[in-house]
Amino acid sequence: MSETEVVKLRPQRVRVVCYVTAVAVVVVFTLVGLGLSGRLNDETDAVFQLGDQIAMIGLGVLAAAGVLLFTRPRVEADAKGIRVRNLLGGYELPWDVVRRIRFDQHSPWAFLELADDESVAVLALQAADRDYAVQGVRALRALHAKATTTA
Repeated sequence: MSETEVVKLRPQRVRVVCYVTAVAVVVVFTLVGLGLSGRLNDETDAVFQLGDQIAMIGLGVLAAAGVLLFTRPRVEADAKGIRVRNLLGGYELPWDVVRRIRFDQHSPWAFLELADDESVAVLALQAADRDYAVQGVRALRALHAKATTTA
């Protein structure tokens, strides 16, 4: 392992699911928006307008953006430390505050166990990714071991 080695990881399966879902959401909301025409019902004079159609398509785009938020997690680590970005927010931690990298058998994702008895979820390493996640945890553990033994 070289001094400049950088490990970059992102979830695999959830990204594919999110991209497909986001496209489907936009298509469905667009079709519904284009289908909004004519009277609301026979009892009122309310009529769907162009603004209603645009608003429905806009809601679909916003919903798709919310779905794509789940593609945001990533982790990047090097000899100095680890940077974790989850759905909302992130952490930049030097290796000396990380006690160990944990990925329990029935856990949905990995965790960093910190020296102050706290833990940080690493959503970029998900159990759904199986071998990719295991290799990622091994790479992070190797970086951690090297950084803590040389420090």
